[in-house]
Amino acid sequence: MSKSEGSSDEAAVLHMVCGKIASGKSTLTKRLAHTKNAVVISEDIWMTHLYPGELRTLDDYVRCSGRIRRTLTDHVQALLAAGMSVILDFPFNTIDSRSWGRELFNGAGVGHRLHYLDVSDEICKTRLKARNASGQHPFETTDAQFDEITQYFVPPSTTEGFQIVLHAATQ
Repeated sequence: MSKSEGSSDEAAVLHMVCGKIASGKSTLTKRLAHTKNAVVISEDIWMTHLYPGELRTLDDYVRCSGRIRRTLTDHVQALLAAGMSVILDFPFNTIDSRSWGRELFNGAGVGHRLHYLDVSDEICKTRLKARNASGQHPFETTDAQFDEITQYFVPPSTTEGFQIVLHAATQ
């Protein structure tokens, strides 16, 4: 693991991931989990256990995800303030979602990394089909749902002021 990816001289770091569906966000967070003194918090796990069978539409996702984020804010900040790095397996795919990340690391007074998985729609859809076929992921996503959700995706910009770590995929 490269220094810019998982380790830091800082006591605690908030790691966030940004990438389209099936771009590799969860795979990356599992790799980052090997960071010393770090914990991974996965939105998919929380969604699966708190809202089984309730996520039928994008509006359902937005509502439920917002509840989870509000619930976890103080907890994540407490972990960070206590010196524990936190790896959030949540999609930081819009300017609004990234503002939540900024609130977390600023509130705790720690550093951050925004890991951007720059992966084409074609690669994501190929991975998505394989993921759906495997049955290993808690949610199945159709190509139509991918397209609907991806229209809201906003790649991070250096003007947002994040420490961006680029992860580009070729396959």
